[in-house]
Amino acid sequence: MIELNSASVNVLLADDHSLIRQGIVFLLEDMDWECEIFQASSLQQLMNSIQEHPIDIAIIDAHFPDGNSITIVPEIKKISPKTKILIFTGIEESTHSLKFLNAGADGFLSKLNEEEEIAEAIKKMYTHGSYISEVTQALLRSSISNPTLINPLLSLTERELQIAEMYAEGLGNLEIANRLDVKQNTVSTIKKRIFDKLKIENIVELIDLMKKHY
Repeated sequence: MIELNSASVNVLLADDHSLIRQGIVFLLEDMDWECEIFQASSLQQLMNSIQEHPIDIAIIDAHFPDGNSITIVPEIKKISPKTKILIFTGIEESTHSLKFLNAGADGFLSKLNEEEEIAEAIKKMYTHGSYISEVTQALLRSSISNPTLINPLLSLTERELQIAEMYAEGLGNLEIANRLDVKQNTVSTIKKRIFDKLKIENIVELIDLMKKHY
């Protein structure tokens, strides 16, 4: 058992799966931590809780049915700068942790970790204000020599970046092809290459990246 001698702490558990939230509740109880727990199953509920309560630690999944949480991390920090954000998710840490940290999250933790590691991460979020795993620490070191880990747009060619910007403006394949005087299937090929390089799946994610890095 990890014991924390502290005043009452407000913890927000945001995940669309109730079993995940309940599992964290059990961990907090086992830590003998005096805290008030708020829960959210959507981004909208999450933001409502941030606006209505002084949240000390927000433990947030990466994806919800109503969107990707990376889009609201900066909003949380703007509304409640003192709130510490721990992204707790099943997505690949080596692929995604840096972009969440770059967006303003204070920690990133895989749901595949053992209970002890999860409890330790939550403790460090409170005592140190952040949690950086060994995997993410290695990524941060690598980002010094490979800036694309921090800004993935740097991996795009000038042409790819130009087309990515057009997609972000709301243009479709035909409009982009006409504007650049190229074939539509050429634009489609470049779009696939952009998505592969940025490790994204749709235009919404592309727009988010463009907002953050361009």
